[in-house]
Amino acid sequence: MNFIYSRSGIFSLSFLSGILLSIAWPSAGFAPLLFVAFIPLLLCEDVVFRNREKFSSWFLFFISYFTFFTFNLLTTWWVKYASFFGAVAAIVCNALFMAIVFQLFHATRKKWGSLPGYVSLIVFWVAFEHLHMDWDLSWPWLTLGNGFAGWVKLIQWYEFTGVLGGTIWIWTINIILYMALAGLIFKIREYNYAKDLKLAAWILFIPVIYSFVRYYTYTEIADPVQVAVIQPNIDPYNEKFSGMSSADQLDRILNLAATVTDSTTDYVIAPETALPDGIWEEEIEQHPQIKKLQIFQATHPNANWVIGLASNKYYPDSNLKSATARKFTNSEGYYDSFNTAMQLNQKGNVQLHHKSKLVPGVEKMPFPALFKHLDDFAIDLGGISGSLGMQDFPSVFTEELTQTKIAPVICYESIYGDYLTQYVKEGADLIFIITNDGWWSDTPGYRQHLKYATLRAIETRRSIARSANTGISCFINQRGDISQPTGWWVPTAIKASLNKNKAMTFYSKTGDILGSVSMVAAVVIFILFLFRKNRAV
Repeated sequence: MNFIYSRSGIFSLSFLSGILLSIAWPSAGFAPLLFVAFIPLLLCEDVVFRNREKFSSWFLFFISYFTFFTFNLLTTWWVKYASFFGAVAAIVCNALFMAIVFQLFHATRKKWGSLPGYVSLIVFWVAFEHLHMDWDLSWPWLTLGNGFAGWVKLIQWYEFTGVLGGTIWIWTINIILYMALAGLIFKIREYNYAKDLKLAAWILFIPVIYSFVRYYTYTEIADPVQVAVIQPNIDPYNEKFSGMSSADQLDRILNLAATVTDSTTDYVIAPETALPDGIWEEEIEQHPQIKKLQIFQATHPNANWVIGLASNKYYPDSNLKSATARKFTNSEGYYDSFNTAMQLNQKGNVQLHHKSKLVPGVEKMPFPALFKHLDDFAIDLGGISGSLGMQDFPSVFTEELTQTKIAPVICYESIYGDYLTQYVKEGADLIFIITNDGWWSDTPGYRQHLKYATLRAIETRRSIARSANTGISCFINQRGDISQPTGWWVPTAIKASLNKNKAMTFYSKTGDILGSVSMVAAVVIFILFLFRKNRAV
């Protein structure tokens, strides 16, 4: 027992929490470990809390940072294959943010006692995750509710809460189980071992029971759309932007498409930046590669293309330019570069969506007004250096004959549940995810990214077709089940019938309301913390 009260013991416990969190994480992790992963760290905090004459709050900050640094490092180290700078920034800063949140909880507990403190921990954490989805340093990859990606039978209730409900679930059970453990081992009178275990069991099993019933009774309404997905497998390092012409890349896509496309095919999907040349949007319908796609459509008259491209937009008037616009070096005027999704219908009409959720430090430089001069350090995963342009609201692609509406989701956008509800509110019947994923090499990165897509299917009850340049491409039904997953790093094509859905889930209607409420509650707690007197503890 004395070991627990030593500095080495506390660091060992904090390291254990980091390890448990990482081995619980997708894609191969055992997600139920998330229900106990924070218990060692909560024990560390309790030791510091009850021995303030021996351990300072700064000591707790360092050990909590050690936990979260371990967690971030072991789950997102693979970002280094895309950008070493981006990996360092993501791991160091994200761990720092998490440690700050934990320190706010500790300060609140010291001032007001255990129960208000633990409630504040959940509130502060959910508020942090909500904020982390919508600011210039956004990196919600490790939102705790994401940890159940792939365990779809347990989380059908995400259709009500989204992933933030999962975060609350995880923290609540960890806290209650810790209190039961502390009451049993340390004989802490304020904790009731038997009562706490019963409460934890109710909170754990009620959502699980609902989820299993919902999973096995959920039936999709038959409203089929025939979809073909292309995985060209073009090496992003050695072929996509050098070493293989864009014409040859498109030929590979068309040849693969021909193997799975027939007269019944409604959509052919190709991955992010499948057309990498930087097509000027003002002239897009006359571009040779677009003409080539139209030739394919002439022999497949029902097929609409949804395909990724690098595109540029010209601003002849400087008053019209965006914050990310670049000036031409040898002429007047400005332009933006975009990571774009395009729908090309049978009549040759084009609809565009510009990627709105850009990777900080990789596709954009955070806080451009302050750091515009550092733009060249941002490395775009689509092959364009400097910060990309973006649009404020997502675009829904509409098929003119059937009025089918598609949510075109580009890569990183697919980890933002609240963002995808905006497509659904605009009438999206299906979700198409186009991505590259080859930048991360054969690591957990692309497998985690795939698993996160299952969360979006459950939250919105929308079928998903996923086209990944190097894999994994697949289809996902409205329960979150993955079908026809392709191999990694192989050129291939698949096809399936996906059911449209127009019904709105509660989460689709409300979005991350749990996050908004937590933000307000966190502000209230902070204000009260500043102005209310300490409670004797």
